[in-house]
Amino acid sequence: MFRLSWSTFRERWQLFLGSIITVSIGVALVQSSLLILITAASFDAPSGMPALARARLQDSYVTAISLVGITLALAVFLTVFIVSSTFAFTVAQRRRDLALLRLTGGSRKQLRRLLLSEAMLLGLVGTALGIPFGLLVMQWQSRLLVSFGFLPTGFGPEWQTWILAVSVGIGLGVALAGVLVSSRRAGRVRPLEALRGSGGATRVMTPSRWFFGVLFLAGATAMMIIAQVAGPSAAIPLTMLVALAAAVGLSALSPLVVPVFARVLGLLLRTRPVGTIAAANLRDGVRRSAATAAPLIVLVGILAGLFGTALSITEASERELRRDTAADFVVTSPVDDASRIAGVPGVATTSVEVAVPLVLTLPEHDEDESGTPLGHARVIDPAAYRQAHSVRAVSGSLDALQGHAVAVGAGRSGEPGFSLGDTLHVRIGDRELRLPIVAVLPGKMSGGPDLLLPSGITPEPVLTSTTAQTFVSTATGADRTAVGDRIRASVHGTVDSADAWVRQRAEAEQRTQLSIFTMIAGMAGLYALFAVINAVVIAAADRRAEFAAARLSGLTRGQVVRMAVLESATVTATGVLLGGVAATGTLLGIRGALQRVTGFGVVELPWPAIGALVTGAFLVVGLTSLWTARSATRPNPTSLVGDD
Repeated sequence: MFRLSWSTFRERWQLFLGSIITVSIGVALVQSSLLILITAASFDAPSGMPALARARLQDSYVTAISLVGITLALAVFLTVFIVSSTFAFTVAQRRRDLALLRLTGGSRKQLRRLLLSEAMLLGLVGTALGIPFGLLVMQWQSRLLVSFGFLPTGFGPEWQTWILAVSVGIGLGVALAGVLVSSRRAGRVRPLEALRGSGGATRVMTPSRWFFGVLFLAGATAMMIIAQVAGPSAAIPLTMLVALAAAVGLSALSPLVVPVFARVLGLLLRTRPVGTIAAANLRDGVRRSAATAAPLIVLVGILAGLFGTALSITEASERELRRDTAADFVVTSPVDDASRIAGVPGVATTSVEVAVPLVLTLPEHDEDESGTPLGHARVIDPAAYRQAHSVRAVSGSLDALQGHAVAVGAGRSGEPGFSLGDTLHVRIGDRELRLPIVAVLPGKMSGGPDLLLPSGITPEPVLTSTTAQTFVSTATGADRTAVGDRIRASVHGTVDSADAWVRQRAEAEQRTQLSIFTMIAGMAGLYALFAVINAVVIAAADRRAEFAAARLSGLTRGQVVRMAVLESATVTATGVLLGGVAATGTLLGIRGALQRVTGFGVVELPWPAIGALVTGAFLVVGLTSLWTARSATRPNPTSLVGDD
């Protein structure tokens, strides 16, 4: 059976080439993400590094690990989804060949063994190409992480020999899994029905499509509802899952939508033969159209949904920060200079907030395992802090933040083990402290300090090694411009108006959000785009005789090419529309979460990016269809019909 598979592969390598490339890209993405993740997870900051720089470096590694972990999960999902859909389409395109094999004496079991043998062969070839390609992807991915600031300059992922076994397992696993369901379905179709193109061979909406389509759409709806009541840390991952689940569900049910677009096309172009034939081909080739639309749905759903989420979060965070900041100026300066701002004429109140490095110590672990860096802590005066920020504790009170105590800030509220009354074991500089939690602040989309500390418990060397941020309110009737000039003259640092500071924070957050979602969705989008091209190429490879018959019936070569391009444009419109529906579910989920957390239910769409995405999809699919149709119609039509 393996010999027969090898013969089939050599004779019809054009049909299998797309499957090989999809496997190799999937293997490369998974291998690259896994190696970067392992290297980042095993990082240990140099012992001689200053405490604040060490904490920030380790915090960036934690962010990078989370980011690469999400990218790895998305790469695995896309690999399974794209490889499975590609293999299923390839098997469907060969139903006549498989029917002839059955008619010549082949059993259903032998047919399944043939397809599984082909999948194993394609998986091995794809893996062999994917492993070296993964090294190139790894270098590119790590450079992106460094350029976006998630990893330090000089970071280099380390090669691990055991990754070869993982890559082979991924390549063979997704290839065999991708063809398994298709092989069972191909074995159940009666040979004569497959030859005639009737009965079960023409059924596109199979029970499995209905089951998975409804299941994933129901899951997307449930996650969208949960995201609206979840906290900030859970809302974003849930909305990402909404995009994926909705895209898969709509891809499975897309054969129900393609005929609708075909009817619309037929009505619009009912007076033109090319349009009428294109509409008829769409109705007859629903499986082919659905296979092309599926990766488009994923592409548009992921990119539009995730980038819309990033912009919506940024907009809500900016509005929330502007609402909750009750100050006229924000001054960043050395700690010693901050104490002089209160004496500047025209200044009414000041809130001096000092960021300090802090390490959580876990007494139940050994000493060499006890250090776990926190994001950052902020030393404040509770009364001044409440004047500068509109904040109300969820539990406890900031009035109790005196002496040896700690308040859990927006970055840590709601986490297990950080409830009111718990005790945190921390190390600040060389001082070990046990601090009871006296207040828990609400979570915010605009972020905030992980922990709030009262003044007096931080060692002086730690305070002098960092900077202070002072929120300044001017006296009633004072000239704000003059007060700002006097502050600039009295401190060494930057003095920004509160509005300018909020804008700078929002712009920095937007850059970070877009960088995160670019890392997550960038390679996934390229993979899905290639899958679209691959589906168009596979579809055209099996239509040479169909195009020849159309030319012999009176159509010119140019009309046949225009017909193919018109079909691809209609399928692209279907994929873009359903992808937009998937993205809408994501945006509705994040809108509800933002409304509950910040009070601002905003939806910001990246219209330039969406326009470029839709235009690019039509151009890529159209040009691919144009090229494949011209290639398929180049030979003499009489020879193609005769060969068929």
